[in-house]
Amino acid sequence: MDLVLLLLVFVPPVVQCYSSGVVLDSCEDMKPRHSGLSPQTGPPPFTVTTEHSSYRPGEEVRVQLQAPASTPFTGFLLQAREVGGRSPVGSYAMAAGPIQLLTCGQTPNSAVSHTSESAKTYIQVKWRSEASGDMKAIQFRASFVQNYNTFWVDVMSPALTLTNDSNGSPSPATPSSSNTTPATTTKEAAPLALSISSADCGVSKVCFSQPSDCDPAVTADCYFLSATMLSTSGAAVRYEMSGSSNGYISFGFSDDQMMGDDDIYICGISSDGLVSVQHAFSTGRTAPQALPLGNVSDVQASVQDNVIRCSFTSMNTISTQRTSGFNKTYHLMFAYGPSNNGRIQFHTGTFTSTDKVDISRPGLVHKAGRPHIIKAHGALMLIAWMTSGSLGMMAARYLKVGNDQKLCGKDVWFVVHVALMSVTVAATITAFILSFSYVKEWSGGVHPVLGCLVLILSVLQPTLALLRCGPQHPLRFLFNWTHSLNGLATKVLSVAAIFTGLKLIDSTMNQWLMKVMGAFVGWEVLFYILLETHLKWKVKSKDATTTLLESKTVTVAVFLMALFFFGNLSVLVALLVGIGMS
Repeated sequence: MDLVLLLLVFVPPVVQCYSSGVVLDSCEDMKPRHSGLSPQTGPPPFTVTTEHSSYRPGEEVRVQLQAPASTPFTGFLLQAREVGGRSPVGSYAMAAGPIQLLTCGQTPNSAVSHTSESAKTYIQVKWRSEASGDMKAIQFRASFVQNYNTFWVDVMSPALTLTNDSNGSPSPATPSSSNTTPATTTKEAAPLALSISSADCGVSKVCFSQPSDCDPAVTADCYFLSATMLSTSGAAVRYEMSGSSNGYISFGFSDDQMMGDDDIYICGISSDGLVSVQHAFSTGRTAPQALPLGNVSDVQASVQDNVIRCSFTSMNTISTQRTSGFNKTYHLMFAYGPSNNGRIQFHTGTFTSTDKVDISRPGLVHKAGRPHIIKAHGALMLIAWMTSGSLGMMAARYLKVGNDQKLCGKDVWFVVHVALMSVTVAATITAFILSFSYVKEWSGGVHPVLGCLVLILSVLQPTLALLRCGPQHPLRFLFNWTHSLNGLATKVLSVAAIFTGLKLIDSTMNQWLMKVMGAFVGWEVLFYILLETHLKWKVKSKDATTTLLESKTVTVAVFLMALFFFGNLSVLVALLVGIGMS
């Protein structure tokens, strides 16, 4: 009975002491007084991070304690100490949340701890250095308690160096935001360009770049992404990205090489000119859906000479529609483009990894080219509607008048027209089958809609031709008009489809494929004008012409079409090479 009374008197205060976070007897060694138990020796699933890598005397520094959602902590103790020191320095300010300030080493408010045993995944506090005195580089040290039997001691942040304004050294600006909960966007004002390089690529971090193996510290024409695991448990990853853009750069994790259902991070210039980091989910068809920034900390960003650089630590679980988790493999995607008043626009360039990547395994990631089947699709459509289709339509319209030559009992113009348009329809059907066999589903955007319309009208054209009435039939004019208008509509839609298709694959900064295609169309329009003018003159002069003159007019039309073909061929080769290199 006496033993029970003793337990009732002494045990509750001890239990209350630790659950309430008043752990003053742990100030020096930061070890929880859990009788007979030792701290874990393996890597902790928790991190201690700061918003900057340096500080000034008297400056506030935000400190974040983070844990993955699957492994929360129930208790903690946080101090700032000089590197190698044993005593706490500076002081903390009271903030919202399950926290309290403690006096350690006779310094008021020099430590922070919990107030309850509730599960925690994110704690943010503000620490202020002493305004004067002999301060040195510091580190934030924390102890984390997962449960009574499992705890970690001396989990440290990266060291913060002291920056003194009197010696002319710069220091990072402090963001005006004071939110204690992660937001959708974090803004950083960084007067100096953030330093990002390819050092340790393949050794301690995963690197993905365009051009391959470029170094963003050496050249501005380098689009670069790196991922470094900060703990073997995969709880925290340090991301760095850099690239030239007048709006934003971004990267994402995808289950395939197609945009849509991707977990992405965007580093862009906001409406106030500051660089912000955003978390979003890409649907592939519309603007990305904004997500809460979540467990993201230590954000550093800058923009200089149109080169955007960002780095941050994330403890967010990677999540796409089909897979979730750090220890999974994903295709890496990188995209960049303009923004309008802080809102990102359609990307002007993108590249994707060839294979799926596990970011916990350091390595160099290779960029994927366009799938050969998609390149073949684009090449066939170009050949069909900018070469064979164009020549077939020209033959039907401009070689008919004044040409009575026969081939296999048919007019030569008719044989040429049927042969060329048969090639065009066959190439269109083949290109359509190739694209759908690769994608295996309907993809969003204007391009597939235009492509389907071209296919439908292309198949309809020869079908109506087979069902046409005789040349002397009184309703023959209906077929003639329908055949002509359908051909014209198919031609216009095919050119629009080619333009939208080239825009999807043209990742060059100056969009040279689009410009060459514009010249291609201009070249064809020029020869249509020349041939149409010649046709009008030929029809007008038909009654007065001799057989010899008729022969010469046909020769002129053939010459113009031959000239068009050779010019067309040179531009076609340039576009096909561009598609092959995309």
